[in-house]
Amino acid sequence: MNKINSLFANRGDKKLLSLYFCAGAPTLNATGDVILTMQRRGIDMIEVGVPFSDPMADGPVIQDAATKALRNGMNLKTLFAQLQSIKEQVQIPLILMGYLNPIMQYGIDHFCQSCVESGVSGMIIPDLPFKDYQEVIKPVADRYDLRVIMLITPETSEERIRFIDDNTDGFIYMVSSAAITGAQKSFDEAKQDYFRRINAMNLRNPRMIGFGISNKQTLQSAQQNAAGAIIGSKFVTLLDEEKGNADKALDRLFEALNS
Repeated sequence: MNKINSLFANRGDKKLLSLYFCAGAPTLNATGDVILTMQRRGIDMIEVGVPFSDPMADGPVIQDAATKALRNGMNLKTLFAQLQSIKEQVQIPLILMGYLNPIMQYGIDHFCQSCVESGVSGMIIPDLPFKDYQEVIKPVADRYDLRVIMLITPETSEERIRFIDDNTDGFIYMVSSAAITGAQKSFDEAKQDYFRRINAMNLRNPRMIGFGISNKQTLQSAQQNAAGAIIGSKFVTLLDEEKGNADKALDRLFEALNS
């Protein structure tokens, strides 16, 4: 079974925590150590960011990390080599989050094959049109038993959400707002209404809520309204401040999530 499906099938009542970091930032060769440290510290799933020069869905923190990673020399070939070197030690799902252009340049079939060879279970491609997903990406991903995770926002229509739910597998990435990524202190009533509206739809796929989670209040709100939470910008900031020391960054993250 795909590790993503297995995670959600076997979680019981546990609320999951997934973290994002950008491969190659703040240092080029820390990818494996960051992943293994997160696994050891109890993180349930990891999104590994593929740096891109024009990350349209990302806020300043992740844009800055992508810029540093590119300057450090990170690319898909290097990333896959790093992931392959730790493949046998990784038990939790790894998801690559990146934009369509580098993946198309790498080659869809080659990309999916490299994912399998390096222990990756799925991908998130924020700028992937759904039509291209169905016609181009999904047939290849299915052949390699990879999950393509789609995003929904407060502006996504109910019809489209149900269409996504019917045509994807793994989980749905529920973006907390229509804005770019970035830490928030709280989720306002409009976001709470959005969470309740999606809950009432009784979707087939489990959901993870991301964008803006950085403290106890936003974490609890996400966990109350989905299978778990995804944290990106907050952890990327801490990892950068700690010069790539994932243990110290996680210490500070867990402290922030408990206060």
